Amino acid sequence: QVQLVESGGGLVQPGGSLRLSCAASGSIFSFALMGWYRQAPGKEREFIATISSTGSTNYADSVKGRFTISRDGAKNTLYLQMNSLKPEDTAVYYCKNFNYPDYWGQGTQVTVSS
Repeated sequence: QVQLVESGGGLVQPGGSLRLSCAASGSIFSFALMGWYRQAPGKEREFIATISSTGSTNYADSVKGRFTISRDGAKNTLYLQMNSLKPEDTAVYYCKNFNYPDYWGQGTQVTVSS
């Protein structure tokens, strides 16, 4: 059974930073394409970033230069470092194992507000 548990969200002021973590189950983590998505109120789920098994990364234009995706294979953990946060970054953030396209965890809430 696949399991993805996101954590690290919270309330932060505009311009602040947060680091999200995703604990992933299974040895397949080491070989899988992983990513982050987010969903804001009233909007569809939005692609943020991916990282391949070899460490190659891709980012959505909305977060490029501000967010950094990384992975720690030894810990089976995916990370998203978020800097220069904006109110429009407010959303529930989800990690993704692309070997399980229909699976979503609970996500972690990020709120950017004064």
